[in-house]
Amino acid sequence: MIKIIISFISIFLISNAIAQNVAPVLQATGNQVYCPQTSLPIVTNMSITDPDDVGIAAMYIQISSGYVFGQDVLTLTGIHPTITSSWNATEGKLTLSGVSGDPTYLQFKAAIESVVFINSAVNPSGQRIFSITVGQANYLESTNHYYQYIPNTGISWTNAKNAAAASTYYGLQGYLATITSTDEVQISGVQASGAGWIGGSDEANEGVWKWVTGPELGTTFWNGAVNGSSPTFAFWNANEPNNQGEEDYAHVTAPGVGQPGSWNDLSNVGASSGNYQPKGYILEYGGMPGDPVLQISTTSIITIPVITNVISATRCGSGAITLQATSNIGSINWYMTPTGATPIFSGNSYTIPLLNATTDYYVDAFPIGCTFGNRVQVTATIKPVPVIGFTTPNPVCQNTNTTLQANTSLGVINWYDSNTSLTPIFTGTTFTTPNLSTSTTYFIEAISNGCLSNRLAIPVQVVPAPTVVDETIIFCENTSVTLQSGISGASYLWSTGATTQNCAVGSAGTYSVVITTPLNCNLTKNFTVIENTAPEITLIKVDGLTAEISITGTGIYEYSLDNIHFQSSPFFNFIVGGVYTCYVKEIGTNCGYDYEDFVVIDYPKFFTPNADGFNDYWKINGMQLFPDARIAIFDRYGQLITVLTTKNPHWDGRLNGESVSSSDYWFVANLGNITSEVKGHFTLKR
Repeated sequence: MIKIIISFISIFLISNAIAQNVAPVLQATGNQVYCPQTSLPIVTNMSITDPDDVGIAAMYIQISSGYVFGQDVLTLTGIHPTITSSWNATEGKLTLSGVSGDPTYLQFKAAIESVVFINSAVNPSGQRIFSITVGQANYLESTNHYYQYIPNTGISWTNAKNAAAASTYYGLQGYLATITSTDEVQISGVQASGAGWIGGSDEANEGVWKWVTGPELGTTFWNGAVNGSSPTFAFWNANEPNNQGEEDYAHVTAPGVGQPGSWNDLSNVGASSGNYQPKGYILEYGGMPGDPVLQISTTSIITIPVITNVISATRCGSGAITLQATSNIGSINWYMTPTGATPIFSGNSYTIPLLNATTDYYVDAFPIGCTFGNRVQVTATIKPVPVIGFTTPNPVCQNTNTTLQANTSLGVINWYDSNTSLTPIFTGTTFTTPNLSTSTTYFIEAISNGCLSNRLAIPVQVVPAPTVVDETIIFCENTSVTLQSGISGASYLWSTGATTQNCAVGSAGTYSVVITTPLNCNLTKNFTVIENTAPEITLIKVDGLTAEISITGTGIYEYSLDNIHFQSSPFFNFIVGGVYTCYVKEIGTNCGYDYEDFVVIDYPKFFTPNADGFNDYWKINGMQLFPDARIAIFDRYGQLITVLTTKNPHWDGRLNGESVSSSDYWFVANLGNITSEVKGHFTLKR
């Protein structure tokens, strides 16, 4: 009985001691910058505090973020007699364990401070986060959770879910992993020692995938099948989830199948063999209600400096230029060479006060003294500015055009009609202007690869053209006339073929001369040449006291009866009949004249032989002026009625003593040698 009581007391004391065991507190310091191809301790100081224990069986150091398989290695250096190390390249994990028995925390502290990180790449990049923990579960700083792969070939999803829920880790409640970030993909899938079940399912609602375990319980992470979408985060393998055979449960794909760490959907039991046979499950700890606050893990960070961005610069022509660069950490150093040498400047922005040619610079963010490192080239480009010139144009004649010539060392030349215009009127080296009426200035500017030359002005002087007026020239027949160009000091080409300043012609017609001035201005003057002839009187038509003079000839004529007073009209009116002389002369060019005598006879247009004492007789007034006159009177049928002479000067309207009837009668007056016969008619009224 006493033995039983003692046993119970012993069990109670042991249980109470276990219950009172306090988890250690780990704290690492020394976030550092890594020089390529060197070894660097992962911490500068490590502290382990445990009030009730002096040692532990093992410590685990994992590259929990940024791990690059095949390049990154953790190595224990120095002499540590009580501790041995083992490197797992798949998980990126270094295990420190006792050679025999449990090493003390002080021994682990010394060992951890002797663990170095080495990367074999010439130009590594990124950041490495090292998790140092007392347990085998992988610790992820970004979530403050722990992850552990549990191998169990053929286990069903349901059994894995129950087994995970029954697991604890230093008092943390376990559950099938809920993977909500790429960091978790890396630590729980890529860097896990195997693949298996995770806590996602669409069993409740086909095509609606939710986390059914852990703190994310009930959270939808995928809608649809292969071509669905995620409202949060998902990492399905290619062509997954495909729901082949009621596959309602999420599973981290076996290594070597598709993307490392990606997911596929399986039925509750999966396949019986091969890549789609469950090989275990992935446990996650942390974030559950009631979980204790632990410090059994700590982290340190090594950053490999990298230039995250560079901004090269370009300018046209020599001058100041500014280059820029940014990095993920550290101060940026500027160099003139891709390797070696000392920095010429430190800082994100580097201004070269004067640069004449394109120059490559190099930047890195490594601490000075790093012998390796990837320097990034930054180029300051100096683009040449075109140099332009032009041929000074000669003055041009008004209302003519000209061709302007320009040249450039580079690029193309644009022509503008103002110094401020942005739109060119022409592109090229040779520009033909429109016809110019006034002096005009054009502007040229060359552009090459975005660089502009100075804009130059090309003035074009426009000289007013001499004025010529077409002429009409009249000259007399049988003479010649000289056509005058009106401009001296030029060259001439007449339509006759002559090349003199003036040209004589002797016939009527149309002539022209092309006048070329010393400025090569071409002017054309036209001449209309009219040949005037002397007048010739062809007919003097007398009708009572009116005479009309008819002539032949070309010209401008005037008429006179006394050769003193002239008129432009060929018609004359007389008061009394008689013998007159008509004079005609050409007045435009005084080409000559003509004259001729003519007779004007005055006779009544009717008479009334009724013995009333008025108009009883028909006669030619002034008959006495024509002593040899003979006037024959005819009726309308041409029958001679009577003949009047100076001795028988009038007619009384009778024939053979008998009165003739009222009618029109005609007469023919032959006035002797004075002029030709005169004809007319009159009316007899009873």
